[in-house]
Amino acid sequence: MEEPKPGIYYHFKHPELHYEVLGVALHIETEEKMVVYQRTFDDHQIFVRPLAMFMEEVDKPELNYKGLRFVYVSP
Repeated sequence: MEEPKPGIYYHFKHPELHYEVLGVALHIETEEKMVVYQRTFDDHQIFVRPLAMFMEEVDKPELNYKGLRFVYVSP
């Protein structure tokens, strides 16, 4: 699976809130690839999410949205 390029993204539910992808890490036990990303607002909390989930396309008719979960904005 293709990895996200480092840079700024937004989550489809909140395009006004940005996150910076710091890189991809491996889960120590399962070796599952995890995306490491950080808020660019508020407390700058750091998160991890499975690569497949980060890169997936979502279909949310109740929100009138079909597209990527995280959308690339800029480097």
